[in-house]
Amino acid sequence: MELDAVDMALLRELQNDARQTNRDLATKTGVSPSTSLERVRLLKERGLITGYHAALDLEAAGRPVQALISVRIRPPARPVIEGFREWALQLPEVIAMFVTSGSHDFLLHIAVPDVNGLYAFVIDRLTERREVADVQTTMAYEHVQSRIIEPAGVAPERTRHARRHR
Repeated sequence: MELDAVDMALLRELQNDARQTNRDLATKTGVSPSTSLERVRLLKERGLITGYHAALDLEAAGRPVQALISVRIRPPARPVIEGFREWALQLPEVIAMFVTSGSHDFLLHIAVPDVNGLYAFVIDRLTERREVADVQTTMAYEHVQSRIIEPAGVAPERTRHARRHR
């Protein structure tokens, strides 16, 4: 997918603030409102923009303790892996999940109210599942996430756009 400087500017601005008006977006990117509207529509149609969401502060949401949990599943069969994935995605503590290669099959990013909540999640939820063969938990002191994702081939400006989660 080929993107020009206008597309890149629109994507950057929308990732900074998806709620801004089309008129403001056009002004910030140096194009007319009609051009802005049409370009954003095309970016959606091409599947580059997949949606808009509200970012929550985990501490303000009462879930300040974060952890990364590596999970190994046995037997490593597709139905077992897919079953665990669907089950884990329904858990309110899970805020992100990666299906991985290597010694573990999943990496879960969870957020809970406190350390007792983390312990309960691991012991009462994960290890109760028969297919869970191994769990390794790593506490996260800080979560820094890029707010701006540049399409491939474009130099990132990550330092200005990082968002911290504690």
